[in-house]
Amino acid sequence: MKRDSTAWEKIFKEHGKVFLEPHWDMANVVKQLQSIPAQNILDLGCGTGRQLIYLAQHGFSVYGLDNSQEGIKASTQWLQAEKISAELVLQEMTEKLPWDDDFFDAIVSVQVIHHADVATIKKIIAEMERVLVKGGFLFVTVPKMKNQATRYEEIEPNTFVPLDGWEIGLPHHYFTPEELRMFLSNFDIVDLHLDPAEHYCVSAFKR
Repeated sequence: MKRDSTAWEKIFKEHGKVFLEPHWDMANVVKQLQSIPAQNILDLGCGTGRQLIYLAQHGFSVYGLDNSQEGIKASTQWLQAEKISAELVLQEMTEKLPWDDDFFDAIVSVQVIHHADVATIKKIIAEMERVLVKGGFLFVTVPKMKNQATRYEEIEPNTFVPLDGWEIGLPHHYFTPEELRMFLSNFDIVDLHLDPAEHYCVSAFKR
């Protein structure tokens, strides 16, 4: 299953950046990245660029991938306004990532990988593993609760498609902590907690 890009394409076109501040955990993420030390960082599902900007401002070589043309456009404009650079790619995360094996020291993906069915999520994680170096750092967040709509269609266990709201038509898989650990079995998880928005946040290192 591919993500339906039309939902966020419409949101970004009508509302602009939408998200302006980096995720609450990004300061701690930067500390982890500096401790490795990391250089090449991928923001998988970069949207309009809030994590890209923050990471680039902290001196990392930043790459972003998103399936929304409007998101990539907004990211480019934001980067130019801040006079910083990043390499951006317009592509579905469900496709083979356009980088060599072991290319990235770290991957950040905030509220993105859950937008698919289970089989597709496993493929996405496998690609993340492929492009991440051994010992590389991973930070991902996924939602705990269904709060994107008032009506849903369940397409498989714990995977729902909103029938109204901002993300109408965009699949959402709702993980349990146990399932996150299972999906990330090739990683050593060093932290798993809920952020203020009731999103599971996972910090891990690739084995």
